[in-house]
Amino acid sequence: MVQSVIYTSLPPGQQKIFFEKPCVLHRIYFKIVALLPQTAGYPSKISFGDPMFYSYFVLNGMNTYLESRGEGIFQGNIWVRNQSNSLVGYTATETLV
Repeated sequence: MVQSVIYTSLPPGQQKIFFEKPCVLHRIYFKIVALLPQTAGYPSKISFGDPMFYSYFVLNGMNTYLESRGEGIFQGNIWVRNQSNSLVGYTATETLV
């Protein structure tokens, strides 16, 4: 079992791969948290294998994190884009077996 914990900040409009597709192991858990006050209106997009962000999940306001666990979760690259006008910090955790 391998667990990765990262912290990074993204400038406005920037995007980054938070978790790369596992090559040998299998992802069973991940969590991405935007470090913002719950009243903040700083949107972030999370995309699963799509660097163009045609399909995405939004973190904004009361929804400041995305968490998934189990055998059937996404195994490809997970991208995050800061859609706000401010620098946003993120923490992320991934578990592989």
